[in-house]
Amino acid sequence: MKKTIFSFLFVLTASFLFAQNKFTLSCYVTDASTGETLIGANVYDEASQQGGSTNLYGFYAIVLPEGKHRVVASFIGYESYEYEVELKSNTRLDIELKPISKTLETIEIKADRKKNIEGTQMGTVNMEVEKIKTLPAFLGEVDIIKTIQLLPGVQSGGEGNSGLYVRGGGPDQNLILLDGAVVYNVSHLFGFFSVFNADAVKNIELIKGGIPANYGGRLSSVLDISMNDGNKKEFSGSGGIGLISSRLTLEGPVQKGKSSFIVSGRRTYIDVLLAPLAANNPDFDGTGYFFYDLNAKFNHTFSDKDKVFVSGYFGRDRFSFRDPAADFSINVPWGNATTSARWNHIFGQKLFMNTTGTFSDYDFSFRGEQEQFVFNLFSGVRDLTLKTDLTWYPSPRHNVKFGAGHIYHTFRPNNLEASSGDTDFITGEKEKIHANESHIYILDEYAVNDQLKINAGLRLSNFAHIGPFKRFLKDPNNENITTRETIDIIDYARGDQIQSYLRLEPRLSMRYKLNANSSVKAAVTRNVQFIHLASLSPIALPTDLWLPSTDQIKPQDGYQFNAGYFRDFADNTFNASVEVFYKSMDNLVAYGDGVNPEDIINDNVDNFLVFGDGYAFGAELFINKKIGRTSGWIGYTWSKTERRFEAILDGEYFPARYDRRHDLSIVASHKLNDKWTFGLTWVYGTGDAISLAESWYLLPQEGVFAFEYGDRNSQRMRAFHRFDASATLYVSPNKFKKDPSTGEEIEVPRKWETNWNFSIYNAYNRANPYILYYDIFADPGNEQANIKVKQLSLFPILPSVTWNFKF
Repeated sequence: MKKTIFSFLFVLTASFLFAQNKFTLSCYVTDASTGETLIGANVYDEASQQGGSTNLYGFYAIVLPEGKHRVVASFIGYESYEYEVELKSNTRLDIELKPISKTLETIEIKADRKKNIEGTQMGTVNMEVEKIKTLPAFLGEVDIIKTIQLLPGVQSGGEGNSGLYVRGGGPDQNLILLDGAVVYNVSHLFGFFSVFNADAVKNIELIKGGIPANYGGRLSSVLDISMNDGNKKEFSGSGGIGLISSRLTLEGPVQKGKSSFIVSGRRTYIDVLLAPLAANNPDFDGTGYFFYDLNAKFNHTFSDKDKVFVSGYFGRDRFSFRDPAADFSINVPWGNATTSARWNHIFGQKLFMNTTGTFSDYDFSFRGEQEQFVFNLFSGVRDLTLKTDLTWYPSPRHNVKFGAGHIYHTFRPNNLEASSGDTDFITGEKEKIHANESHIYILDEYAVNDQLKINAGLRLSNFAHIGPFKRFLKDPNNENITTRETIDIIDYARGDQIQSYLRLEPRLSMRYKLNANSSVKAAVTRNVQFIHLASLSPIALPTDLWLPSTDQIKPQDGYQFNAGYFRDFADNTFNASVEVFYKSMDNLVAYGDGVNPEDIINDNVDNFLVFGDGYAFGAELFINKKIGRTSGWIGYTWSKTERRFEAILDGEYFPARYDRRHDLSIVASHKLNDKWTFGLTWVYGTGDAISLAESWYLLPQEGVFAFEYGDRNSQRMRAFHRFDASATLYVSPNKFKKDPSTGEEIEVPRKWETNWNFSIYNAYNRANPYILYYDIFADPGNEQANIKVKQLSLFPILPSVTWNFKF
């Protein structure tokens, strides 16, 4: 079957390659003021209206008949570009778009031309960083992940959680990329902030449904984030000072017009603010928290066909606590490190290649000390990746992508070290699990005619769990996971293949235009995920463990079916969509009931897991306004998601904790004038599903309460809703000074551009639930007891202010 499909695609596209009197027009589209490439800029032939969008590197190519053509390029926030070109041979045309001046901001902008109805991809949203910066910020920190959580089909795991739950999927089912490198943990401050510094980010694309074949390894979504390349024209800087953190970005040319750099850093100073308290109160001595990020990137253009990019990210959180009276202390550091090296090359005019090598590392540790007893718990995952992606533009109606890649995984599940004085406790060998993951893929986005466009692709993936590895075999006659004894041990040598999985993932999406302003789309995809996240907590925390597929754990397997109606209004001022989806998920993992971290010591983590499946379905409404003084969106989701595990509730389905029937977001940004821009967000969500005791009784002899629970996640927290507001004051970029020659007042530009952002989080002080707990009052002597369920809320109304600058 695979050979037949490949042959069909080759014959289909080859016929266009040899057509006579047709030539290729290729181009890079860049920002005229900085030299930054523009991702997703529209390039099309005005007469035929044929064209498309630039890729992640600002490149696009189109095949047109010989003769004169008027080429139009456009992008939101930039003046459109029109150029008349006469094609007599393959031609290269590099385009620079000028940012729109403030005097032109009210003029209609026909950018992002018909993307909502033209493309085949469903559930895809591109976020503009500058728009995100005008929205309310939590404690002055602009947060990309929290803005994405405002989109339909995307839920947070609750207040204080930066995990993404997309269309019923878990936080592990999202492929999150930063310049092509996988980011495994996106949280700072235990989920209150994300690791992405908006000052260093150029493009954000979220794909929730109809994931194309060039992406793989996750079931639910792709979040592809690209860093800024750096200003090729002149040295510049930007930054901000907020209540809990400050940031600084520097960028500029290395060789003007050919190479540039960018360095961006961010650090909190909660530890600095707490230092005076600790100095006056010994109970706080040694207690603190901080996080920091560092992004860096360098790029160089060697020729009009070759570019090289090298980028990196390093971030760290460190939480510490000390109780001098009890001689007790803990130290909890965790963080990510990524590196990407990429080479772009253009073969001829029709074939674009991007070869990428990446390094990703995530690690977490927990060190505790009390008197002479010391223990250290640590885990993590590390990837080395090499992949090549090629894009071929054989004709105006075809856009072919194909490529291959390989990942070498090293997983470090729960490892524990413990000692007391000079005595080291036996906690088993430090476990590492190794695996190889490879893929090849091909897809063709083919415009059958002006109404029908199809994106068909295949992805072939292989995953192999390899040695060295020590397998602890358990007593099959004992069904209790926590008490099963080890009956044998198998030692696998380095390089031994323990288990392999080969999977074929077909992807198909299509679009049919009803008229010039509307279309319907449908997609069906199979997605396979070879890695898993095991959690002992109901919310995403750094302590969650990443695990590969093994001889005990099968790959997650999911099918997603999508259909939708898409429409543009008021000459593309508004666009809207209604989408429905159904998703099945097999081979999900969870810890068995009663499992604790210490049970896993000197054992295999997968011996303590249970396996199941799940499903999710729902409908999404999205109304978006991207241009004009007022912009924003309304997103609404109705959905249902359930899970089933044979070892839980006798195999009956139960609601996932983040099953949320209703989810509504209203987001708006309004530019009043050149000085003031206002932003607001309002969110509403059905309360999370939880398990609470239905009855309880006192055991007099033991002096404790016994609780009787109902079905898992059969009850709900209170509904969640919150209103945030912001106002940004822009200091005039010009100032008046006397002309030394004439003495007249003249207006000149300032060296620095500044603005003040004022935000109010939870403006009407809603006490949203974070945790429910039992408050117990008991008087055994009088045989009286009173138990109440109480709610813990995190944040009351929180104002913040941030000063931002640019030079």
